[in-house]
Parts: sequence; C-alpha cells; structure tokens
Amino acid sequence: MKFKSLIAIFFITTSIATAQTKQILIENVRILDHKTSNLTPSMNVLISGNKIQKISSDIISVKGNDVTKIEGKGKTLMPGLIDVHVHMVFGALTMAEMVSPDMSQELMMKNVALSSQKMLMRGFTSVRDAGGPIFPLKSAIDKGQIVGPRIWPSGATISQTAGHGDFRTPDERSRRFFGKPSRAELLGATFIADGRDDILTATRENLRFGASQIKLMAGGGTSSAYDPIDVTQYTFDEMKAAVEAAEDWGTYVMVHAYTPRAVQRAVEAGVKSIEHGQMLDEETLKLLAKKKVWLSLQNLMDNNDNMDDQRKEKRKPVLEGQDKVWPLAKKLGVKLAWGTDFLFEPELNEDQNKYILRLQKWFSNAEILKMITQDNGELLQLSGLRSPYPGKLGVIEEQAFADLLLVDGNPLKDLSLIANPEKNFLVIIKNGQIYKNTIKK
Repeated sequence: MKFKSLIAIFFITTSIATAQTKQILIENVRILDHKTSNLTPSMNVLISGNKIQKISSDIISVKGNDVTKIEGKGKTLMPGLIDVHVHMVFGALTMAEMVSPDMSQELMMKNVALSSQKMLMRGFTSVRDAGGPIFPLKSAIDKGQIVGPRIWPSGATISQTAGHGDFRTPDERSRRFFGKPSRAELLGATFIADGRDDILTATRENLRFGASQIKLMAGGGTSSAYDPIDVTQYTFDEMKAAVEAAEDWGTYVMVHAYTPRAVQRAVEAGVKSIEHGQMLDEETLKLLAKKKVWLSLQNLMDNNDNMDDQRKEKRKPVLEGQDKVWPLAKKLGVKLAWGTDFLFEPELNEDQNKYILRLQKWFSNAEILKMITQDNGELLQLSGLRSPYPGKLGVIEEQAFADLLLVDGNPLKDLSLIANPEKNFLVIIKNGQIYKNTIKK
C-alpha cells in the first residue's frame, strides 16, 4: 500500500492535529454527566497523554510551559460520539465502484481516507467496523498517516454461499467447485465459507490480522442480490464454530440478522451482539434481555429513487418493523446500541449526525446521549483483550480516554446541536490530541 502517495494526494496527515503538548487543560466547562442526566457546575479537566488525569471544580495548577490551555467559557464538554455499525470502506464507495474491474486496494484507500477524516471531524472518535477490508485503513490511522476515528475492526464478513456476504458477480463461480476466489474475497471484503472447517479458517484469518470481533451473516439482507430477507443463514453447528474460535481468542461474534428464527439460533450458539433485528418479536426480544445479548439497531432511511425495485421490496418489512422494535426493546430492558450502517451511498455519510435525532421518537435526549457514548463504548469493549484500545470509553472520568467534544450549547436541551458539528463542535479531541479548536481566546 503506497500510503505516502495517498497522503500527498489528499493532504491528510497529522498536520490537521494541533502541534501537541504533553498536557491539555480545559477550564470552565460544564460536563455531561450520564449518572445524573444533567450538566455539572463549572469544572476544569486536565488531560495528560491520551487519558483524562484530573477533573476538579478547583483551579488545576500545571507546572511548566508544555501545556495547551483551552478556555471553555461555560460550554458543554461531552464524550466523543461512537457509531457501532459502520462500514468505513463500503460506506465510502458506490456499488459500481466496488464491483468495478479497476478497483484495487490503493484506489479503495484514496476514497476511504478522506471519508475517514470527515467522520472524525463530525465528532465520531470511535467506531466499530461491521465488515470489510478495514485493516490497511486502521493501521494508517493508528500510525498517524491518515486522520480518522479509533476503529474496532471485524475484518472480512463471513458468509455462506448465497448469503448476505456473497458479493460475487453473476459470472463468478464457486471457489469450492472451480478453485478461483471471487474478487470481493481477494480484496478482503468477505469470506464465502461453508461448513465448520471453512468457518474456523475464516474466523482465525480475521483474528490473525487483528479483528477485535467477528462478523457473521446469519440471515437475509436488503442490499444483497441472492438472499431473501426471510432466510436463515448458517446452521447451528456452523455458527457455533465461529463462536468457539472467537471465544478462544477472548472475543465475540456479532451477526447480521433480522428475523426471530435467525436471531434465536444465533443466541443459542453464543453470539453476543445482534446487528439490525428490526423484524424481531416480543419473545425474541425477551430472550435477548434474559441472555444480556446486545441489540445493535439502526434508524434506516426510507426508500428512495436510487434503489432498485427488488431492494425496495426487501426493505418493506424492515422499515415497518423498526418503529415497533425500538420502543419494545427499550420496554423489555434489552441492551441497546446505535449505529448507522450506511452502504454504497457515500453522500449519506454527511447525515451521520442527523440520524441520531431519529431516536427522539422513543428516547429522551439524555438517554440518546448516553447510548451514543457510554453504552456504545461498553459494547466496543466487549472485545476484551482483543480490543485495540482497552480502557474507559464514552465517559468523562479520570483515567478515561481523552476523546472529547466541546459543544456550543446544551445538547440535553437541544439535541439538534450535534447535527451541525461544523458549527457547534468547537473543540474535537481524540486520544489526547486536538484535531479542531475554534474557541476564541
């Protein structure tokens, strides 16, 4: 991967971050406190390295000149936003670009690098990538070659033949029978794996490259060509194989699934996070609550003219179900997380913050802010020792990661503030580094 040439093309370097000092002192801010669902009185926050070292209502004295001071002027300090279902690569490309014969990893990175930077500048300091060729991007971000959020990578999706991750074009034949991997597999987008042995290998390959959790396709989807929305994918034994291999590495399996049958099988196999689930019934939601399995939901957009008729038809039961499942899952005490799941429509990324506001149908502003920070952060750290960034996330506490936003206003009263990050996020800090600071001195 020619990262240097990509960086030169997009001017995406660590120069976007302010020249760093060892410490940052943020004075006179009101902190979003999830425990009280309120803002604290005026506080001061000292960041040392990549962690919050001290929080105090008293003046914090810092010795030496190696400190950056930010006068908060009574603004709101809140944790960085977290999206637990993104596709950093698939979300930055159109379907035509993804299946183009000219697509290569280098060309892919050219598109994804700028999208990654924009996501951080929207205030998203952490994301969980729910499948795709993510490892080169994550490595570049961690090395400071590209700007972007922390990424919990799943690696290539794992799908059965004719499953939701079977991205083959009509002229591509089965690797098992004809011996040639599909282009999507060669690009690291997916593994088409049937049977226990193939699934074990696919899971372990992802873990070998640094996956923090494993993404398995357990049911039909709306954006795929072959599988009806109602089908259940992977037998119990196949799914159990992935769970066992992940658990041996101290982590977990997340599954794409909508229907009660698919989700109940996944829970029985030991899966810890259900992605989507808009078609679930009360019985299945009660099972999730009882087993403390996460339900990672989205607020999907309505059908539009860019979608073909087949996709529109497949999306109908999902769109009908999402207005029912959110309030029912909340009522039953299911562990809820939120993500966007934008796929192959790069223009949607600019609306990432606005999609948070859709939760106001069912949740208070305080509940929403907690979900997209603390709760989502808890789900990320379900990866345990495989987490690439072990520590406290989504909270403003001493020794938590210094992933912070200074907001011009009170989002508890006006949640729409977070839908305009360019205007209202005055300061963006990730991992103790300042990436934006528009506070007037």
